[in-house]
Amino acid sequence: MTPPERLTITGPEDILGFIPHSLGYWPANSLVAMTMQGKRLGATLRVDLPGHDSDSGLRRFSRTVRDYLEADHDADGTLLVLFSDEGWAGRAGPDSRGVPAGAPVPGTLGSLLAALEVELESSGRPVRDAWYVGEAFWRNAYCLDPSCCPFPGRSVDEIRDSRLNAEMVFRGSSVGEDPAGAAGVLPSDVAADLSVMDAEQRWAGEFAARRGSRSQFATILDTWERVLAADAGTGLPAELAGYLRASLCIPHWRDAVLVMSAAGRQAAEQGAEDFGMFDPDAGKNVIPPPFEPPERKLPEGPPLERLPSAGPADDAACPVPAYGDVLLGLAPRSPRWDRMRALEGVLLQLGTAGGGEGGAASLTGRGWIEWCRGRGSFAHALLDQAVGAYPGYRLAELLAELVSRGTLCGWAGRRDAAWQKFEPDAA
Repeated sequence: MTPPERLTITGPEDILGFIPHSLGYWPANSLVAMTMQGKRLGATLRVDLPGHDSDSGLRRFSRTVRDYLEADHDADGTLLVLFSDEGWAGRAGPDSRGVPAGAPVPGTLGSLLAALEVELESSGRPVRDAWYVGEAFWRNAYCLDPSCCPFPGRSVDEIRDSRLNAEMVFRGSSVGEDPAGAAGVLPSDVAADLSVMDAEQRWAGEFAARRGSRSQFATILDTWERVLAADAGTGLPAELAGYLRASLCIPHWRDAVLVMSAAGRQAAEQGAEDFGMFDPDAGKNVIPPPFEPPERKLPEGPPLERLPSAGPADDAACPVPAYGDVLLGLAPRSPRWDRMRALEGVLLQLGTAGGGEGGAASLTGRGWIEWCRGRGSFAHALLDQAVGAYPGYRLAELLAELVSRGTLCGWAGRRDAAWQKFEPDAA
């Protein structure tokens, strides 16, 4: 993800203090790489530290990190932070910066750092600085002056008490739990809500003959609009929850809900039309929702901005973004983060009712939103849980592959679209 436009950085403690806010949690056993664009922070990448220490293994790992960071085309430097509780009593040999043998470095991490330096230098993103962070101490990877870098290091409390950490908290940011708990209460953790699951099964049977119905599609979007416009935290009746879960089990309805949350109703409807989703012979009778949500519509967002590929402006209306462009964060220029946040809350409710395809769809939708935010670790955890809830769930597998390759959602890579600018409680 990209940081806010302006941050007050007065020392390394501030840089290190920004990382947990950037990721949403305090990392462990991790390499965090932050690209630099001149003096500005760029994207943040977190990956697990390699489980091997052979020279060839470290080189392969370093090349993978290099490839990930090349997604930030404007980067001209890198900051590295190695989070590990191992090896704080170790001593390293010389590295590529000429640190003499015997310098205090956590175990074999010095060798990993040296391998990373070589690969990042070759890609035009040289390492500008690096730090080790353990459970109790942190230290600069290159500083040998005991007056400022005493062995084994300085207290981690300096990071937690840093000026930037206080600034981020003041802005409303907070550091949450590890992504392993990102899904909250998982379908596998609690007994399924049988009333919701029974309703889902019944509604799925009703929808089967209407999946190509234009009028049923419109009714589904009407219902989702009104649910998303309801007050945050409003509980869903079991019948309505089952209705919504069943609607997510039809792929093009599910995709339309995601697209509508980010780009508006027009994009959702036009995309379904373009893909030829409608069948004139589909079920004629529309199945209304079992419980009418409040009679409210989502507020209209700003006009869609013309895409760079649309050519010179003329009198024609701005092009409606395609499903693929919206799902990859390529259009519109900025999504409706408020709507996506509302969708996230509803999907959380639906997911706790049980697993199966409806549970997988709910987890996948939340994983997509986290990926759009640039929080790849959270996205990956949710997508893995989606596949666990419904093995072979295709959208979760496709998104997980993008996350695993280090592919950034288009909105996450641009400051003017970054979610922190639009969400008052951004974490």
